[in-house]
Amino acid sequence: MRTSTSRTRAILAPVIFGLAVLVIWQVAVVVLGIKPYVLPSPINIGGQFTKAFDTVWAGTRVTGFNALIGLILGAVTGIIAAIISALARVFDEIGLPVITAASVVPIVALAPVLYTMFGAGAETARQLIAALAVFIPVYVNSLRGLRQVKPVHRDLMRAYAVSSWQVTRTVTLPGAVPFIFTGLRIASSLAVISALIAEYFGGPIDGLAKSITSAASYSNYTLAYAFVLGAILLGLVFYMVTLALEKLATRHRPSLS
Repeated sequence: MRTSTSRTRAILAPVIFGLAVLVIWQVAVVVLGIKPYVLPSPINIGGQFTKAFDTVWAGTRVTGFNALIGLILGAVTGIIAAIISALARVFDEIGLPVITAASVVPIVALAPVLYTMFGAGAETARQLIAALAVFIPVYVNSLRGLRQVKPVHRDLMRAYAVSSWQVTRTVTLPGAVPFIFTGLRIASSLAVISALIAEYFGGPIDGLAKSITSAASYSNYTLAYAFVLGAILLGLVFYMVTLALEKLATRHRPSLS
């Protein structure tokens, strides 16, 4: 009974808070007479979102696909690199400066370079930028999880004369699952944000960021916010799917205690 009540509160609390924010926002726009170019009202944004849904959906599919490719590529690369670093300390020590440098690479500077390399008409640059943004949190969290295995578990596996890879597969990886998914949850939002930012610096003109820029340049600020709403919903979908996968994976994860 308590579990059911806790779940209900966990769902209702953010919903009620979100509705309260929207109501305050709407009242503030009406009462204070805020102009649309400063901040459109939620009702107008919702109406424009519904009216231009096909256009918003088209941009969402492009940005979402690039973010998805980046998420998969960055996550797989990050997990593999973390496994190698956990197995070989020398790789971790050699790769640490590279990982540190990659974490501070500005997208503003990287995007034009990648567009030059792969062509302005290709989506490759956006996907690689999203992958780079995903790689860092997945690698860091996965490596931390891989190093959380208790010594008693390692000693037990050594007593059975198993190989390092068998220890990793049967003990280390299962124990690192929560850490890996923590990185993935962080990375899921970063993938969408990075794909959006990369669109501002060139490439095809069919993504959400380009649509936001185009709408704002024509002073159609309500439509621009409708595209922003599409980007927010896309980020939430990525996060919720990752969270659902985490719940599914940890539910069937064997206990190592």
